[in-house]
Amino acid sequence: MSATPEGLVPPSPVPAAGFYQGTGRRKEAVARVAMRPGGGSIEVNGQPAEVYFHALLPLQREILLLEPFRVTGTLNQFDVKATVDGGGIPGQMAALRLGVARALLKFNPDLRSVLRKHGMLTRDPRMKERKKYGQKGARKRFQYSKR
Repeated sequence: MSATPEGLVPPSPVPAAGFYQGTGRRKEAVARVAMRPGGGSIEVNGQPAEVYFHALLPLQREILLLEPFRVTGTLNQFDVKATVDGGGIPGQMAALRLGVARALLKFNPDLRSVLRKHGMLTRDPRMKERKKYGQKGARKRFQYSKR
């Protein structure tokens, strides 16, 4: 690869061998995902996913977390390390799912049609509605007294 006039090497569009990244967002939650070939372990904020997402039912957790791998046929082929921040447990889980789907896309761009068909590449745009002035909340009004 040739160097630019300043001596800097432009970043490669293809990630380093065996390392794939993806970012997912949902509500206020952000998940930064790093995947590399391995045995299928999933680590979230330094803990196994089962421990970190203990509040969700085991079946729910498995369905949401492993869905991108299941539909693409890559189950137990990657080790996932993720950093999740902000939001609540369901939002973090959805952000993680989107991050994994985007990382799989970097691994193999041919998976786009499968992931798109199952709705895993669409970022959920729903956010919390802002509070309006002159009101108690986004929609709730202050109590009105006629007399």
